[in-house]
Amino acid sequence: MQFLLDNFAALTVTGLTLGAVYALVALGYTLVYGVLRLINFAHSEVFMYGTFAALWIVLLLGGKAGGSVGQVVFWVAMMFIAAMAMSGLVAILLERVAYRPLRKRNAPPLIALISAIGASFVLSELMGLRSRIAGWFGLEDDLSAYVRNSRNNSALPSIITPQPVFTIGGYNVTNLDLLVVIGAVTIMVVLDQFVKRSRLGRGIRAVAMDPESAALMGVNRDRVIQVTFLLGGVMAGAAAVFYILKYNTRYDAGFILGVKAFTAAVLGGIGNLRGALLGGFVLGLAENYGSAVVGSQWKDVVAFVLLILILLFRPTGLLGESLGKARA
Repeated sequence: MQFLLDNFAALTVTGLTLGAVYALVALGYTLVYGVLRLINFAHSEVFMYGTFAALWIVLLLGGKAGGSVGQVVFWVAMMFIAAMAMSGLVAILLERVAYRPLRKRNAPPLIALISAIGASFVLSELMGLRSRIAGWFGLEDDLSAYVRNSRNNSALPSIITPQPVFTIGGYNVTNLDLLVVIGAVTIMVVLDQFVKRSRLGRGIRAVAMDPESAALMGVNRDRVIQVTFLLGGVMAGAAAVFYILKYNTRYDAGFILGVKAFTAAVLGGIGNLRGALLGGFVLGLAENYGSAVVGSQWKDVVAFVLLILILLFRPTGLLGESLGKARA
């Protein structure tokens, strides 16, 4: 407990930065569940592919530490474009290949859930075997920078040097901390307003509320579902950029983080966009505070205990309002 009190500010800031990543990934779970009543467990791999896209574009452009401000802005912008494009594409392909055929056949929800789990393993292993796949086409040497050590950690060059901006409670809040938290909140506000005000957003809410009535009113359900997966993938791509700026990635990096993001979605209220934001931040803080009290080796346990408690005592989550009913 003394460690928590002595390092409260540091634990709070780092908890918020990690919670921002959880929140962005949780939006994908929330959007898909709100429209399809489906837990897309392969969404964690959508996020993971975004981390590699962000890493590879920096390697391709020759990014390295010590660049000018203009270079850093360019590299970060390219990371967002690459990660969002990659995650959005993977999400759309996932919907088209793994879920749409089942939906057309009116398959039971359990079958779709099994398909999601299977797709998750397939996507993960494809990334883990990328060196071998490149070798099949004789490209292992040409693509060495992108495929070597394919089952080990991959780190982004330190293109942003953390610089203290201000101090709070003895902790130096850096430019990277502010970038992650402010950037994540801004992206979530944009999504919130898109779902509220745009024609496609109203279509998403209509399908989430009553698919049959929405179809009678001329809403193209397949198009809405595709856009929903695309939006979730884009949010995962944004989360991937913030994640790779602070942490390493690897072929299975999405597994534990995806489960925690799902926990954040349930915590805030599955199907509620603002609930995903709240749940992500609460989970990030709870993990840090809990690990400070019981030990860092119990950090993952804290998240899952919190999930169990929420499901036991408030299964609808902290906000508990579905996407179809939300007044975003």
